[in-house]
Amino acid sequence: MRNIIFALYALTTVSIIVVVLSENRNPVKSLAWVTVLLLLPMVGIILYLFFGRNIQNTRKMSRANRRRLKRRESAPTLDARSLGLSAESVQQASLAKALTGAPLYAVSDVRVYTGGEAKFADLKADLRSARRYINIEYYIFESDSVGTEIADILIERALAGVVVRVIYDHVGSFTVRNRFFSRMRRAGVQIYPFFEVTFPQLGTRINWRNHRKLCVIDGRTGYLGGMNIADRYITGGRRFATWRDTHVRVEGPVVAALQYSFAVDWHFMGQPLIEESVDVEPVSAPAIAAHLVTSGPTSAWSSVALMFHKAIAGAKRRVYIQTPYFLPTEPLLKDLTTASLAHVDVRIMLPRHSDSRLLDLASSSYITECLRAGVKIYFYEAGMLHSKCIIVDDEFVTIGSTNFDFRSFEHNFEGNLFFYSRDFNRQMTDIYREDLTRCSRVIPAEWRRRPLARRALESVVRLLSPIL
Repeated sequence: MRNIIFALYALTTVSIIVVVLSENRNPVKSLAWVTVLLLLPMVGIILYLFFGRNIQNTRKMSRANRRRLKRRESAPTLDARSLGLSAESVQQASLAKALTGAPLYAVSDVRVYTGGEAKFADLKADLRSARRYINIEYYIFESDSVGTEIADILIERALAGVVVRVIYDHVGSFTVRNRFFSRMRRAGVQIYPFFEVTFPQLGTRINWRNHRKLCVIDGRTGYLGGMNIADRYITGGRRFATWRDTHVRVEGPVVAALQYSFAVDWHFMGQPLIEESVDVEPVSAPAIAAHLVTSGPTSAWSSVALMFHKAIAGAKRRVYIQTPYFLPTEPLLKDLTTASLAHVDVRIMLPRHSDSRLLDLASSSYITECLRAGVKIYFYEAGMLHSKCIIVDDEFVTIGSTNFDFRSFEHNFEGNLFFYSRDFNRQMTDIYREDLTRCSRVIPAEWRRRPLARRALESVVRLLSPIL
């Protein structure tokens, strides 16, 4: 019996190794998985089943259904070459089109939120004004004060005949009791968990999460950014005095991009194609152009990461980054250090303490190399910095759900709006510089004096970066 068990284990291990090698992944990652499988009996197989499987190129929607969605869309698109944008911005728009087919749209209005109070006040007002439909998608939908109030609004609108669709991530909202969502469902809200993690799908779903945070109301108003639905985005929660985040409210043809993204996710969960279109007036001489780039483990390309690559590599003057977690892939780390060595002003703003001790340790392990190249690192001291924003030179800004880490680039379903506008760039730069007044800059000499035990722990945790 023992020999049979050993033979089955050996066959399983060899089969997984063959699969890993046949996928032609990054050689370093492939070698890491082979090493784990060979040196950690059983544990290696379990880790692979949960964190190592590859679902790239899994089709979320057929080409025919994508064409049907596009045909329903009447929002006018833009040609980047005719807008007077820089050559770098035109190339960014071309890259987005090649990666995901993302059209460039006009933005008639954009409102930026740096805290939850104003964002939720506007969101609740817009939800109450809905007459046709509400499509809402959040990684976390808490059952606290904010969550309950928004749930009440959604129920009231559904009872009034508005079509209300809600997607929440099953793992992100795992602590929320099912009765909170059931109450909405009984009132007519169409609400579903994304990639529900139940036996036996535990190992095939738990690692791939829908991290997007977006909302579309009547095809005229859209929200996207880093804030989930929870009290802590207003109060700071139990651990932080404040919670600094970035979210945007947009109007105009660009809302069509958010609607399309939601429609694809809705259909991916087995729901019917969304019939409603986004009918908006064309914007003459738009001051802001934008497109939505989505990415996820099913994508053929790491689309958002590649957009970041292009923007940072093409920077000529400055790169300003805000991210709660800094676990860059090796190519992105090289982009940042190369830009800094070429005398581009590269600044990275991180929270002094994030909501994850483990991620803090992993993030710290990358700081030394950045400092050596002249990258300026700032710790936000006022509370939790959860903003995901990149500003490059004088025209480029991206805001969305994507953290600067492996999980966002490779395992999560993410979405970022990419804006091209000198005025909006200046607005976001002013906000960034205001945030700098609440930061302390990391001094290289002081950073090198960190205790040896701390540095050793950071190096060990760094090995886990691809699965954190």
